[in-house]
This record gives sequence, C-alpha cells and structure tokens, in this order.
Amino acid sequence: MTEHFLPLSAELQQLITSEQAWHYRIVPKAVSDDMLEFFADNAHFNASHKVELEMLLGRVIKTDFIQAEQITITLGKYYRRGKQEHKARKVWTSTNQDEFLPALIAEARQMNSSDIHLECYEDKCRIRLRIDGRLIERFVIPRTDFPGLINRVKIKAQLDISEKRLPQDGRIVFTDDSDRFDIRVSVLPTLYGEKIVLRLLGYNANNFRLEDLGFNKDELDRFMNGIRRPHGLVLISGPTGSGKTTTLYAALNLLNKEQTNILTVEDPVEYTLEGINQVQLKESIGLTFAQALRTFLRQDPDIIMLGEIRDVETAQMAIRAALTGHLVLSTVHTNSAWGTASRLIDMGIPAYLLAGTLNTTLAQRLIRILCVHCKQKVALEQNQIPNNFKIPSQVSYQNISKGCEECHFTGYHGRRAIYEVIGIDEELADCIRQKSDKVNDQYKKKGIRTLADNAWQLFADGLTSFDEVYPLLLGEL
Repeated sequence: MTEHFLPLSAELQQLITSEQAWHYRIVPKAVSDDMLEFFADNAHFNASHKVELEMLLGRVIKTDFIQAEQITITLGKYYRRGKQEHKARKVWTSTNQDEFLPALIAEARQMNSSDIHLECYEDKCRIRLRIDGRLIERFVIPRTDFPGLINRVKIKAQLDISEKRLPQDGRIVFTDDSDRFDIRVSVLPTLYGEKIVLRLLGYNANNFRLEDLGFNKDELDRFMNGIRRPHGLVLISGPTGSGKTTTLYAALNLLNKEQTNILTVEDPVEYTLEGINQVQLKESIGLTFAQALRTFLRQDPDIIMLGEIRDVETAQMAIRAALTGHLVLSTVHTNSAWGTASRLIDMGIPAYLLAGTLNTTLAQRLIRILCVHCKQKVALEQNQIPNNFKIPSQVSYQNISKGCEECHFTGYHGRRAIYEVIGIDEELADCIRQKSDKVNDQYKKKGIRTLADNAWQLFADGLTSFDEVYPLLLGEL
C-alpha cells in the first residue's frame, strides 16, 4: 500500500478529538508548553478557525498548510469515524478520568475492536485497540494517571484493587444507549505495573447461526452431521482469536432444544445462551474442567461443551463422557484439523479410544478481506508461491491493498472465516489407530479441502491479498 498519509504518534493523535480533527481538517504536527502546531487543509482552514482553536485548546496555534488529499488520507487512518459520530472521542486529561473509560469502551465497540490493551512501561503507558486482528496504538497517558485508570477497571469488574501481585480475571456488563455487551477482564502484573486486556464480547449468542459463519456446503453438511450424532467427540482447533468460541455457540444454538439437557464449563463464559446451563471455571477453589466434567456426568446431560481441553485429565474425562453416550464439544490448540488427533495422543490418550470416540474435527482461521473500494489488480509473480505448495488452481493476477477513506486506509475491511472439516469414518479411524499422519490420499478421496486450499480460493477469487494467505500456504509444507 502506498503511504501518502502523515505518520502520527499516539501522543500527537490524542491532542484533539476526532470531531475536532474532521471539523477543522487539521492534523497535529508538534506540541510545546504554549503552542500547538498543525498541518491544515489549505482549501479549508481559515483565520476564524485559528481563533476558535486557540479558545478551545488554550494555546497559540500555528499551521503548516498542505494538500487536502493528504489531510483526508491521514484523518481517515488515524481519526476513524463511525455510526456514532455525534459522540466525540475523548482526549485523555487528568480531569476527565471518570468519563474516559466508558468513552474508550464505546469507541472500541464502534470501531469493531475485539480487545483493548492497557499497558505500562518504564517511561509511558499506552492504550492499544485490536481491529481486524491487528493492534493499533490509540492513547499514551502519563504514568501518574495510569493506576487510577487500572483501579476504575477493577472496580467495574468487581476485582480486588489492593491486589497488585497476582493475576485476576473479571467481567463487566457494559451498557451504552441501546447496546449491551459483556467485557472479559484479565489483569496481569508486569515489571512496571499491571497490564489489563479487555475482551469485548456479545451479550448473548441467540442469533448465532452456522449458516452465517462462512462454511461452504460440503463443510457445513460434514459439521452438521457430526454435531447431530447422539454421542462422540467434536473438536475445534485454531489459534486464539480465530472464532472457535463463535462456532461452538452457533452449534449449541442449533442443538438447544426443550428436550435436550446441555451443560457447559468455560473459562470464562463468553456469551450467555438461554436454555443452557453454563458454569464458570474457578480453579482457585478447585472447580477445574475435569472436576466440572465429573459432576456433569451425574447431571443427566445429553450434550456437554468444554471451553478447552488443556491437559490429559480433562482429555480423559472428555473421552469417558463421549464413550458413555454423550455428545462432547470442545476446542484444542493445534494447527490443523487432523492435528487434534495427534495432540490428544501426545497427551496420553490411547489411539484406539480416540478412534472410537472422535466423530468430527474442525480447524479454522480468520482472513482479512480486501476493501472493495480500493483494491488493485496486479500481476502475480509465480516465484512468490512457496515451492512445495501444490496450486489448486492457476492464478495470474492478484489483488493488493491500497487504502482509502472507506477502510481507514488499511486496505482491508472485515474478516472471513475459513475451515477444514473432517468427519471421522472407519477409514480415518484406522489412520488414528495406526497414528498415521499421511492422510492426503484420504483427503482427496473424500473431497476434504484444507485450510490452505480454502485460503488459496479466497485469494484466487480476489477477496484477499497474497500476504494474508502466505502463512497458511507455508503451513501446508
């Protein structure tokens, strides 16, 4: 992407609000004790604007006029505008701390941010937002003000503000006008102070549908067949932030019937779903995944959902539940769908037991989608493709990210899930018993598309860039 914007640090960015930046069409350039310097739109900014800004900001204003196009590009990148433009973004000051936190959360929600990071270092403290899988720095605040902000978060999450040596986890239910959602709070002691990550979640999962998540028809049919079986183990794999929990809740939403008893144990409970009995993990008092599972088996369950299989004890309990006639859904951190079998065997699960209980395994990733307003088509050099990757379809051209106001000059707008879904039949069960990793022939025979195949298809269709799919192509080597 060609960079025509003016590089802008978070310290300068937070000198003015988004509303002020767009209204006056200015970009901060430098700051001193009694003066603020701005780049200004030479076709818009005038003497009366200068007087207004000096009254608003209480400092002498100096301007450096540049072309309107460069101002527009810079504002689009650093001062995002959304549906709630009437709410001016808050600028951090020592006098607006009570207003700052709710405004920050509302802004992050408006920008479709998944996480807010509050971090403390030796010389400064900063706030970053994760948008479309990438972190961007939004605020830098004084170290003297940071403990007060941390305590405000802790109070809202009902955490112990006096405990600064140990990690803590909490939850906030946030209401903003008609919007109501959950926030997962994680506090971690670091070298220079406490770091907090706020994960913004939906309040309930009643509207999650598998059909809306991005499966193709064969993948959806294969996954639906797995979760509709009366018993067995269904595993979903992928890195943190790849959408595993959303897929799990969409499956539970489909299975949630009056005649079905569904129990879940999660760390934390990320969404609420009416009609399902959800348990929050509390390892500090002995309520672990394995302990909850033991109790679940005495609760007459039909379906059990485990937030994650982390250790051999939890894996053994999940296998036991699947063997005794229950459908068990869970997640495992592996790189591929077939890798879940290898992971459980490495944990110590006998291969013959796993072969008899695993009915479906799924891997997923989220791929950034190019902005339709500014993507550009260029030639694809064949030497860019990893040597050992077998191209499913020939591609001569690629679309690259450019950046425009619609995508805030990132070149991308939104993400799409891709999947690798394997239904375990007798032939694949034999591969598990034999601990075989050579299943490519079985994939071809059964028409199973790998993550790399689906990533390549998104690229071939012009929906994403080569940079986005390249790591997945390497993963197939």
